[in-house]
Amino acid sequence: MADQSPSSSAAAFEAPHPGSKVMPRWTTGKLIDAPIFTRQSLLAMIGPGLVMGASAIGGGEWLSGPAVTAKYGAALLWVATVSILVQVLYNIEISRYALYTGEPIFTGKFRIPPHPMFWLVFYVVLDWGAIFPYLVVNAAVVVEKMFIVKFEPETTHWWLHKFVSTGIFFLCVFPLLIGGKVFNSLKVIMSAKLVIVIGFLLFVSAVYSRPSHWFEIASGLFKVGTVPISTGEDRNENGTLDPGEDFDGDGHLDVVETLPKSVDTNGDGKPDAWEKDSNGKPIKFVDKDGDGKGDGPNIDNFVISLLTEGRLPKVDWALIGFIAGLAAIAGNGGLTNTPISNFTRDQGWGMGHHVGAIPSIVGGHGIELSHVGCVFQVTEESLPRWRGWYRHVARDQICVWMMACLIGVSLPSILSVGFLQRGMEVDGDLVAAMTSEGMAKTALTPNEGTLAAQPSMSWLTGPSWSSGLRIATLFCGFLVLMTSMISTVDGFVRRWVDVCWTALPQLRVLDTKFIKYVYFGVLVAYAVACLSIIWFAGSGAAKVFQLATTGYNFAFAFSCWHTIAVNTILLPREIRPSLLIRVLMAFGGVYFSFLGVMGVLKFAGLV
Repeated sequence: MADQSPSSSAAAFEAPHPGSKVMPRWTTGKLIDAPIFTRQSLLAMIGPGLVMGASAIGGGEWLSGPAVTAKYGAALLWVATVSILVQVLYNIEISRYALYTGEPIFTGKFRIPPHPMFWLVFYVVLDWGAIFPYLVVNAAVVVEKMFIVKFEPETTHWWLHKFVSTGIFFLCVFPLLIGGKVFNSLKVIMSAKLVIVIGFLLFVSAVYSRPSHWFEIASGLFKVGTVPISTGEDRNENGTLDPGEDFDGDGHLDVVETLPKSVDTNGDGKPDAWEKDSNGKPIKFVDKDGDGKGDGPNIDNFVISLLTEGRLPKVDWALIGFIAGLAAIAGNGGLTNTPISNFTRDQGWGMGHHVGAIPSIVGGHGIELSHVGCVFQVTEESLPRWRGWYRHVARDQICVWMMACLIGVSLPSILSVGFLQRGMEVDGDLVAAMTSEGMAKTALTPNEGTLAAQPSMSWLTGPSWSSGLRIATLFCGFLVLMTSMISTVDGFVRRWVDVCWTALPQLRVLDTKFIKYVYFGVLVAYAVACLSIIWFAGSGAAKVFQLATTGYNFAFAFSCWHTIAVNTILLPREIRPSLLIRVLMAFGGVYFSFLGVMGVLKFAGLV
């Protein structure tokens, strides 16, 4: 265990005891020096940003992002950009608390009045989405598509789907049982994931995508104000397809073919479903031009429309609800960001040096975790050290976590833009499989303007490349989703074990080395809950995904506001966040609350 004995200079300093007196008083210690940033020490300095950045390339990036870009192009990715920017500020601020106390932010929240048990009930309600194993369910679909081309998990392959999902879940749990510190196992897995997935996506995007696709994705990340609308392509109503009007790139002047809901299934007098054809499929559009898809989806920018035309565009609110799922888990999302403060502690940064870490059940000998945090006395001597640690965390989050998130949301979307037909309606649980099929077709017949289309690069095309790239794309999808589930499992277990280790008197009497048994016990209980959902949930993967992400936006919004309170009430005045930071955090909460409301309305069928 890390050194927990207070230094002689801190011996006369009595730790403050702000907030709820039900929570135990902090211990005291000396703040160690922050590491000095050099090129030689670069790898040693990488910490929570790497683990959480790699885990962020997951459901939102591999499922929601490509589904949105397949239908509307890259212009809506700015929603993910805003989400990531808010989250990077949040990550730094929750680490602020961990640097001062050696406690994760979740424990700090329980120190805020009225009572720890109030917050226990409140956050259990907010955290329910993390129990839904939607990443495992979608990873199973990807694996099954490797071997079964026409895979329908809810019909002919029900048993296979359940067994594959179960097997993948056990693969996700295993790394959390070995490796000394659980954090060390995560660091190895996520490093390998970054190298394999980003390396493959860079190769595919460079060889088989046009430069224009790269520009479209890069610019789409910053097209703030672009919203989905439903309209024909003839914007100026002159009857011809003018430059810039061919939204889906099919060469035809499309009209609105989508149909409104016309069937009242619940008898409330409001249509909530589409009529069905003879095969039982909803009739969502009438194919007037015979191209096999419902035309009408388009985009507009409300900022430009308001400034140039003095009007707001007619927004497709149903799609706003859908992209709320992308915003919810672009980056990490929900309460899954909170482990960053736990990892800051486990890495031994700041006052985490005195507290310890969570050991794995196998190989975690000699590693313990203190029941309470350890704080330092704020003096002219300690403040420069504090600023050094804060800069260190900010550098880790901005240069590693944020960049990994932006790359993670961009590269899968390049595949979607390059290999799927614009305007295509893509089911969330099949988007990875459909992208792999598009990749396979492109490897057979490369698009003009790509590197693979050059005569000298013909060796990169053909049936063998087509088959290999299809499997490789599916494997990367599996790797992305499975490893993200690993971090989701650990994050859920970790935040509740950590806070209960401090908040519950029954656990505070245990020896500090017993933390690994508590972690293992909660992990087993979590596994039972997830496996029950996998086997007995009646909805498909897409429905599980919607259920899991519906509450994510609300959870993150409140967590932003709660973090402001924690850092303002519990921290000494000299190291509290500035007024600007608190205002930006409050805005982030409002932004995610709005997306949460739209997600609920979409899920309820009200938009």
